[in-house]
Amino acid sequence: EEAEELPALAFVPLETLVINLPESASAKHLLFTAQLEVEPAYTQEVTDILPRVVDVLNGYLRAVSIAELENPTALVRLRAQMLRRVQVVVGDGRVKDILIMEFVLN
Repeated sequence: EEAEELPALAFVPLETLVINLPESASAKHLLFTAQLEVEPAYTQEVTDILPRVVDVLNGYLRAVSIAELENPTALVRLRAQMLRRVQVVVGDGRVKDILIMEFVLN
């Protein structure tokens, strides 16, 4: 049986974000790295607007409560929230998903 052909995909890496956490938190920093899954035709457009993407993610992650960041089940919700914000910044139909490569509290 032949394997189904994969759809055309492209990935745009984001720089690692280092978020300083409040002194009340058990960790001092959040390290966050992700890649955006994009339609291949829009790879350059998404790459060109990465500063805005990083800005919106940085602002969002700084606003999330420590309890939410430390909750092991929260990553699914956080991912959905980040994806929606990225899609608003780059426009609908360009970014399919956000793939979290690193999410470390240290």
